[in-house]
Amino acid sequence: MSGSARRTDPARRARVVAAGAFTGVSVLLATVAAWPVYASPTFLVLVAVAVPVSAGLVGVSAWRRWGGWVTAALLVGAFAVLAVPLAVPSRLGGPVEILRGLGEAFAGVVLAWKDLVTVELPVGDYRNLLVPALLVFLVGTAATLGLALRSDRLAPFAVVSGLAMSGFGLFFGRTSTSAPLTVGPLSLAAPVETGIGVAAVLSAVLWLAWRTRDERTRALRRASESGAVAQPRRRSRTDRRRAALGAAMVVVAVVAAVAVVPWAAQDADRRVLRSAAGPERQIAEAVSPLSEYRAMFSDARDEDVLFRVDSTGIAPERIRVATLDVYDGEVYRSSGSRQGAFVRVPSSLPAGSGRAVEADIRIGDLGGIWMPTAAGLVSATFEGDRRNVLADRFYYSADAQAGVEIADGGLIPGDAYTISAVEPTDVDPATFTASGVDGGVAGGENLRRWVDEHATGSSGADLVALIRLLRDRGYLSHGLAPAAGATAPRWTTDLAGYQLQPSASGHSLARIETMFQRLLEREDDPRAQSTGNYVAAVGDDEQFAVAAALVAQELGFPARVVVGTRLTSSDAGVATCEAGECRARDLSAWTEVRDVDGRWAAIDATPQWELSPSLEVTQQRDPENVTEVRPDTVDEVVPPDPVQEDNALTDDDRNDDGLDLAWLWPILRITGIALLVVLILFGPFLAVVVAKAVRRRGRRRDPDPRVSIAGGWDEYVDAGVDAGRDPRPSSTRREVAESFDTPSGRRLADDADRAVFSARTVTADEAAEFWRIVEDERRVLTRQRGWWRRVRAAVSLRSFLRFFAPSPMRRRPPHRDERGKRPPAGRRETT
Repeated sequence: MSGSARRTDPARRARVVAAGAFTGVSVLLATVAAWPVYASPTFLVLVAVAVPVSAGLVGVSAWRRWGGWVTAALLVGAFAVLAVPLAVPSRLGGPVEILRGLGEAFAGVVLAWKDLVTVELPVGDYRNLLVPALLVFLVGTAATLGLALRSDRLAPFAVVSGLAMSGFGLFFGRTSTSAPLTVGPLSLAAPVETGIGVAAVLSAVLWLAWRTRDERTRALRRASESGAVAQPRRRSRTDRRRAALGAAMVVVAVVAAVAVVPWAAQDADRRVLRSAAGPERQIAEAVSPLSEYRAMFSDARDEDVLFRVDSTGIAPERIRVATLDVYDGEVYRSSGSRQGAFVRVPSSLPAGSGRAVEADIRIGDLGGIWMPTAAGLVSATFEGDRRNVLADRFYYSADAQAGVEIADGGLIPGDAYTISAVEPTDVDPATFTASGVDGGVAGGENLRRWVDEHATGSSGADLVALIRLLRDRGYLSHGLAPAAGATAPRWTTDLAGYQLQPSASGHSLARIETMFQRLLEREDDPRAQSTGNYVAAVGDDEQFAVAAALVAQELGFPARVVVGTRLTSSDAGVATCEAGECRARDLSAWTEVRDVDGRWAAIDATPQWELSPSLEVTQQRDPENVTEVRPDTVDEVVPPDPVQEDNALTDDDRNDDGLDLAWLWPILRITGIALLVVLILFGPFLAVVVAKAVRRRGRRRDPDPRVSIAGGWDEYVDAGVDAGRDPRPSSTRREVAESFDTPSGRRLADDADRAVFSARTVTADEAAEFWRIVEDERRVLTRQRGWWRRVRAAVSLRSFLRFFAPSPMRRRPPHRDERGKRPPAGRRETT
């Protein structure tokens, strides 16, 4: 080994150590950032295996001097080997299960990213959601280390891949930041996210600074060896000043990032990828269950079985269908995000404190997207032929304690699933403390007056007393009075001694104000004081649950309305499902209020039906407006001639709307997904082939024959470079042709020199003949290697990069002060 090579070895080792250190820090920060996404030992095993494998492949490729495409092929092979045991461990089993897991892993390369932002965190090893992590740590480590080891101008791009690895966990992570870090009087918001970001940027800056200094040192060493410049023996004052200035800038940037950025963003919502994912569109388009509540008690629907609940263990007390948290003065609906985003559920959710319950639910005539659940859901396991699609399209909000199912438009009869949940046992609304209400629609003047007259305070006990008073002075009614001679509605048959009172549907602010207006009027009536009958508000859970929520907000309690059913209840005045069979007439609505510590508690709002309201107040006839009666004028109307119908047509013929193409969509969908996977896997290679064809076409069709011949020579050289030849940058055309050693290479070199340097006229026929020879030589260059080498040459990028990043194996051009001379034989610059 020459003295120059020996002196260069320490520099090479230093670059390897620096590249390994920067890659290791990037991997460590990426692991910390992605931990909240998975929070599973399986994730740590994946990192511990994928990172050494990736680094080993890069090391072998660098040692063997393999190109980038070989390294990429090795990474694909490593992904195929590691995918099932690391990313889809649930498929570890027989050969069939492993093949299914491999298919899920490769499908996850495209689809798991979207699924990852729609599943509740942490996802653990749920299905194939570890595939993105495997790609990040396998490909990210290889890209960062491989680029950091380079000595050309592509090396700084290692910073991009290193920062992208940390960004994976931050962008796919939680919508909320970590808890503030308090040290004495100082409080740092989002310490984990801030620390990861600062450490990632700082490591990138330090590595770039070291690399810049290393390049400068090597350049000075080369100049010193050539005798052009004397290498300084020690650092100058300018070097020390530059280092101090750089260190000061880094310190100022870190202090600003730690102190200013968290302070400025502490009150801002954290927007990550999962913030924009979910079933918000379907929820916004769905009709509020409270608007359809009155229709459930019609004779046409009241006997319909909405769903059936069975349990082999402890059954829940309430089944929640929908949680409605937004009121606009007309309709109470679900916002889909105000009480926490709806996300997909992994294998299980964290179980809170309380009583564990379970239930087997089978859907009947419920329909729609609202999915019956119970309290704090822990897990949901679907059954039947649709179990996979139901699991994929089930979304749940832990804050709202509500679920939606958007598969094919929602639930259908026969859908079945088993849920495990936890019901709180230590929540009593009477012990709650008001936390205040931010915004929202408030109750009207009549409601505020009624609350002011009857509230003795603003505690939870005062709220419970007000709702109890409201229920006692209300009267249950699910509809208007039947027509004369018609039988009473069927929902009244179970209410012994019930006196039917009509009531209008709807729960708008005007409808609620009318209820409280009648309550106030009845309280001011002397007849009510003499009889003790203050019942005046007529309606059902639709109106009274909304009224109770508005009363709670008037006292400062955040409130929402829940539509569902009760399996059991200690309150005899509310409906329950009989033997687990929940019919339409068993549907109910209640109010939930929130304590200052964030807990929610239910308050039933169903009005009583034993004491009928005062007829003098509630059944007054509306005043009649005197109208002018127009004289009877009857004009004879001649009916139009009947349109002739062809009675021979059958119903099927009349309803034929055209060709049924419903079968076409699944085929197009599967074909599109397959083409997308193929395009992602092979698209870059195809793009390289197309780019070379476009370049070759542009060179050949140049209108100037001289330029066309020069382009033909460039095409010949590019073909050789892609085939693995390595011409020296300073070689003449004749020398390049001799190094390529093809049958007509020297003729091409001579013809190109004559076309470029000769003063004679060059014809188009000569250019066409030149290009014919170039095509023959290109085929010779590619056929000299095996099939795999021909494929590598077709997709190689070396011909595109040869003008920008010369290969380190090429001999460097002479120094500027030695122009015209060639370096001594055997003296090569090693990097």
